[in-house]
Amino acid sequence: MTALAPDRIGIGRAILTGWLAVGTVDILDAILMTLWRGGAPFRMLQGIASGLLGRASFEGGTATMLLGLGLHYFIAFAVVTTYIVASQRFDLLIRRWAWCGIAYGLGVWAFMKFVVIPLSAIRPGGGFNLVGLINQLLIHAFGVGVLSAWFARQTRE
Repeated sequence: MTALAPDRIGIGRAILTGWLAVGTVDILDAILMTLWRGGAPFRMLQGIASGLLGRASFEGGTATMLLGLGLHYFIAFAVVTTYIVASQRFDLLIRRWAWCGIAYGLGVWAFMKFVVIPLSAIRPGGGFNLVGLINQLLIHAFGVGVLSAWFARQTRE
């Protein structure tokens, strides 16, 4: 191994560090977009909790804000773990990690948008927002997918 090549890490460490990195990058993006739109991050996190609690989440104060943050990181854990575990079986996910990561991140976005959210207690929001859609696609392709794939790749270097 050359001095510039990263050291190989175990699957557990890849999951742990990947989970924290993906969860943090994604929530920071959500906070910045919320602020850019003039919203409140506290309320945005309560909005995540509304997937379980419905409208009552907005009356729960700090408890439902923390529940939303916890749910966000739980989902990030599931997303990162899924890619890393799958990459141990399907070598293509490591060999073409960047492209597979982009596809995976976009797949995660589609699964959340068209399966998870419709099945949750979240009420449909406002209308179409092109900037929001572009942001969602980019953060999921790169901040979720490519980052998950990068951590999976570290288990094989």
